[in-house]
Amino acid sequence: MTVDLHDLLPAGLRRSWATDGTCPDLDLYSLFRARQIADPHHTAVLDAKGRLCYTALDRRVRCLAAGLRDLGIREGDVVGVQLPDHRNAVIADLALAALGAVALPFPVGRGVLEAECLLRRAQAVAVIAAVEHRDFRHAADLHALTRSLPDLRHVVAVGPGEAPEGTVAWTGLMRSDPKAFTPARPDPDSAARILVSSGSEAEPKMIAYSHNALAGGRGNFLASLMPDRTPPRCLFLVPLASAFGSNGTAVTLARHGGTLVLLDHFTPDAALAALREHRPTHVLGVPTMVRMMLERLDADAEPLPAPIALILGGAPLDETTAAAAATAFGCAVVNLYGSADGVNCHTGLAHAVPPTDGSGVVAGRPDPRVTEIRIADPDTHDALADGAVGEIISRGPMSPLCYVGAPDLDTRYRTPDGWVRTGDLGFLDADGVLHVVGRLKDIVIRGGANISPAEVERELASHPRVRDVVCVGVPDPVMGERLAACVVPRGEDAPTLESLGEHLSARGMERRKHPERLLVVRAVPLTAAGKPDRAALRERLTPAGTDPVAQPHQPPLAQAG
Repeated sequence: MTVDLHDLLPAGLRRSWATDGTCPDLDLYSLFRARQIADPHHTAVLDAKGRLCYTALDRRVRCLAAGLRDLGIREGDVVGVQLPDHRNAVIADLALAALGAVALPFPVGRGVLEAECLLRRAQAVAVIAAVEHRDFRHAADLHALTRSLPDLRHVVAVGPGEAPEGTVAWTGLMRSDPKAFTPARPDPDSAARILVSSGSEAEPKMIAYSHNALAGGRGNFLASLMPDRTPPRCLFLVPLASAFGSNGTAVTLARHGGTLVLLDHFTPDAALAALREHRPTHVLGVPTMVRMMLERLDADAEPLPAPIALILGGAPLDETTAAAAATAFGCAVVNLYGSADGVNCHTGLAHAVPPTDGSGVVAGRPDPRVTEIRIADPDTHDALADGAVGEIISRGPMSPLCYVGAPDLDTRYRTPDGWVRTGDLGFLDADGVLHVVGRLKDIVIRGGANISPAEVERELASHPRVRDVVCVGVPDPVMGERLAACVVPRGEDAPTLESLGEHLSARGMERRKHPERLLVVRAVPLTAAGKPDRAALRERLTPAGTDPVAQPHQPPLAQAG
């Protein structure tokens, strides 16, 4: 049985983007193969093992595809992938595309319970996983799921390390004859990849994307940041298995014939070393990662080789980080507003530091070759006039097909004519620039009053003693919730809760929005997808137990207001 991956967009609209050339109208492997033929010795991947050119990569892809076909993997089958950022993850991506199968990547570090949820709902027939990576033994853990997941027939174990009993060794599949493999030719508007997003749901959301939506819509996003159309060299600080990382194999390689620079896991020192050694044209990460890198930079060190763009998404970008990064990296800092659900807008290359407004960094001007953006009434979905604040909705070439195994999410987050409901509030100004001002749901409710954590984070980021900050709501028996600021200090002296409040007052923020708890941490913990781990921070703030790294502060409680 294959999971239903239907398209929520009108068929004629989807086809129109292929007809007018907005989307390439080829499957991902065919696009990659054309790049390999055009420049066979161009470097495709730079990772811990060194350089891999397009021709060598294609041979490995065909070996794996032949081996997977011998296992019975067929067109339309969903196959999970849990691998670190390494050439093997790219090989798996392209081999599944060549089979016409649907890849379901999720980052290493995600636990077996979440993996079981994803694989069950997607009806995955196989999963490709690392034997060991750091402290994880994903292949063995996932093989244990075969007893409870009737659709899961195979676990492919990728070394180093010996394949656990009952799994299929990657090395054996890679000995298959590449000449015996004939690629499938799937419909470019059919599903190619399932993106995973934690979102605000109890279980992770899975969103199906077509070949055209990835190479076309998302490919046009990266094309807008390639001023001379030279194939890009992209350093991915985020996992390729994340939604942000979907701009890797499908976009950087298959669409644009570029090079992927990969780290098997992010550290600020490794990222800076890769930037100096490989001189990427584009660096893709989240603001927290960049703040960690800025902390490591020595003022007396040789300047970094300047990329074309530092593309920051996944979390709100504050003005202080943007300005510091533009100076340190010597390039345009691009604020990317986007999500796995199907929205994308960015500030482009015209400004070294992204423009700001009264609410912070703006989102930029929507590109209809990526996705059209409208502001709508949250209840009726009717379009609102320029300047009016409403829900941001999105529809265009990068729009996904549907949510996977979750018709309730289709109903909740897609309008009847296919527009994606982001849950974000914003407005379009007279020049067509998108401004994001908050979220319909992402709020802390203190005594019946709503507080936007993102708004407070934005203002606290400019405090002279704050290197990084994440605000979370913590349960309170009196007020329901109270706001806590989790701060990475700049320098040795941490700010006090009082000094944070004084700073917010000086910036005009009303007292009821000030944080009432302070947690000082050495670094913001990150999820497997590379985003700030708000749940982990919230757990540290609970009364049970103490944290040797973090020091909670318990100030007098403010009055409700």
